[in-house]
Amino acid sequence: MKLLIAALLTSAASAFAPPSSSSVVYRQSTVQEVPSVHGKSNTLNYNVASRNNYRPLFMGWGPDPIWSSGAVESNIQACPSGSCISLKLNVADGTEFMYPGQYVQVKPSGDTDINPAFLAIASAPSGTPPKPTPPGKKKKAKDEADAAAGPEPATPEPATWEFLIKKTDNNDWLTNIQPGQTVDVSQVMGGGFPIQDNLEGFKYDFPTQNVLLFASGSGIAPIRSAIESKQLNIAPAGSGGRTCTLYYGVRTPDDMPYVSKFAQWEELGVQVVPVISQPDLPCESGAVWQGRTGYVQNALEEDGVPIPRNSGALLCGVKGMCESVKSTLLESGMFEGRILFNF
Repeated sequence: MKLLIAALLTSAASAFAPPSSSSVVYRQSTVQEVPSVHGKSNTLNYNVASRNNYRPLFMGWGPDPIWSSGAVESNIQACPSGSCISLKLNVADGTEFMYPGQYVQVKPSGDTDINPAFLAIASAPSGTPPKPTPPGKKKKAKDEADAAAGPEPATPEPATWEFLIKKTDNNDWLTNIQPGQTVDVSQVMGGGFPIQDNLEGFKYDFPTQNVLLFASGSGIAPIRSAIESKQLNIAPAGSGGRTCTLYYGVRTPDDMPYVSKFAQWEELGVQVVPVISQPDLPCESGAVWQGRTGYVQNALEEDGVPIPRNSGALLCGVKGMCESVKSTLLESGMFEGRILFNF
C-alpha cells in the first residue's frame, strides 16, 4: 500500500500544481439537479441575517433552501486528470454541520436561473452534535421538556468547508470560480450518516468492532468527512479501537483525489484499498497501476466480510456499486440497519 501511495504521489506531483496563468485549478462536481449527497476572503464581511434577503428556491428535495453568502477561499485541481476540483468555502456559521454526509446547495450569488448544485461537505464537521442519552438512563422531566422544545440556537461560528466537485458540462460556473468570489449557500441539509443511532450501543445485540467504507468517484467526499470526523471510533490495529477498511474506486490512477491523504488515514486506522476499473487507459501523469483492478464490489467479493455481525458500513457512490455492495453485505450476515447511506 505504501508503495502504491508513493507511486501515485510521484506521478501526480506536476498535475497537482496550478497553472501559472491562473489561480484556479479544476475540481470535481457532483450531480446538480438531483442531490449527489453523494476558502477565506479577508475583505468580506458575513451577516447571518443575510439569509433572510434571499427568496427560497424550491427544488423538491428536502426543505426550501435559506440562502446566505459564502466566499471562495481556494479552488484547486483535486486529481491529476483535472476531472475534479477541491473547493474551499468560508461561511459565516458552521455550527449546523454536525454529521458526516450532510450537504448544502450552492448557486451563483443572486442568480435565480441556474439550478443549485447539491454538494456533500468533504471536510470534518465544524459543529458539535448534541450528546446522546446513555442507554438505560431515564431522562429527567426538565430534559424531556428541553428536548420537546428543540435545541437552543448555537452561537454562530465561522467555518471553512471543503467540497470535492466533479466537472460536468453545466457546472463550469462553479468549477472555474476564482478565490475571493462569493456564492449563495443554503443551510446544512440532511441528517448525514446515522452513525450514532446504528453503530453505537447494542441496538443489534452485537457491538460494532469493524467498519467498512465504500466510495466511487466523488462519493469519497462524505466518506472522507466520516473518516476525519472521529465519529467512527476507529483506531490503528492493536490499539483497542474499531478496525476499518476503505474501498475506493475510480477509472484511472489520474482520476483519484485525496491520494496525499491516504497515509494520514492509515495512521488513523483506515486500511485504504484503491481499486481502478480501467487500468489500461493511458495516464497523462505516466502512472502505471499495479494495485487492485475491477470495481469496488469485486474487491469486496474477493476479500469477504470479516465478523459481519459485528461490522457496519458506510456507502456513497454510483447506484450500481451501492446496490451490489449492499447485497453482498446482507448475504454475509451484516445487519441491514448497519449499512448506512447519507441520504
